[in-house]
Amino acid sequence: MASVTRAVFGDLPSGAGTVEKFQLQSDLLKVDIISWGCTIMALEVKDRQGKASDVVLGFADLEGYLQKQPYFGAVVGRVANRIAKGTFTLDGKEYKLAINNGPNSLHGGVRGFDKVLWTPRMLSNGVQFSRVSPDGEEGYPGELKVWVTYMLDGGELMINYRAQASRTTPVNLTNHSYFNLAGQGSPNIYDHEVIIEADAFLPVDETLIPTGEVAPVQGTAFDLRKPVELGKHLQDFHLNGFDHNFCLKGSKEKHFCAWVRHAGSGRLLEVYTTQPGVQFYTGNFLDGALKGKGGAVYPKHSGFCLETQNWPDAVNQPHFPPVLLRPGEEYDHTTWFKFSVA
Repeated sequence: MASVTRAVFGDLPSGAGTVEKFQLQSDLLKVDIISWGCTIMALEVKDRQGKASDVVLGFADLEGYLQKQPYFGAVVGRVANRIAKGTFTLDGKEYKLAINNGPNSLHGGVRGFDKVLWTPRMLSNGVQFSRVSPDGEEGYPGELKVWVTYMLDGGELMINYRAQASRTTPVNLTNHSYFNLAGQGSPNIYDHEVIIEADAFLPVDETLIPTGEVAPVQGTAFDLRKPVELGKHLQDFHLNGFDHNFCLKGSKEKHFCAWVRHAGSGRLLEVYTTQPGVQFYTGNFLDGALKGKGGAVYPKHSGFCLETQNWPDAVNQPHFPPVLLRPGEEYDHTTWFKFSVA
């Protein structure tokens, strides 16, 4: 069983509304989620000694989340990840999006789903957030009704994403939490072991847009099907880090996605999803400039993301899994983050 409590977290500037914080608690996990961007701001997990630590990067107050920051803990959309040159064509019409990441559009644009206030509804073991993204918001066609539901069951946090569109539009929703299983504020993730259950990955160009090739991981640095220790692996392959989509099983059913273990604390994270891809990102752009919770700074490689998703730029790459949602259909995807001690 889980308990849920709600409290005021802070007020948005110029009377734009009140942000609330919801605390979901079970015997194994304690999760704090705010209604600004449906953001996971804290996630406490016990280690093998029974000592709880917060394992997600983020801020102690609302001001932290309102500043320019790299999507800590937030839900991103209407389309997560990158769209090449911020354009796509649908039914013969060209749509132009904000260019906010080099020459491309990233995570829904300048004011994506991470930078809006959602309407919360408490559930017995979680919280559901909803909003209506108006027709034309950030350049996307059609009105989109969206529901994001967080539910806690023992050591498992489930996130369900649902959406309905008034016109055909691309939709790709994910959560952008940065994890460090040693505890947030730990200097790096080099001592984490990682498995990603993927036989293929998407190579990218210099602006991080997939080239279109679906490349086998076999014999490459991207073969993470057996556990690798991250620091040693990056060193062995002379990698700056990962920021790539790994191609998962094509099934719409729940499937195993990834496994991460921190030997020092014994904390183990398993990820399951209904999505066809996961962006494994190792915090390559973190630079220590932001002041996080408890005075922590977040240097390069101090957190990792496992963003379950459709493949990046799918709206421009017809052989990628379909990303368009049509009127009368429902977008419905779920991801499970399961924490334990090994």
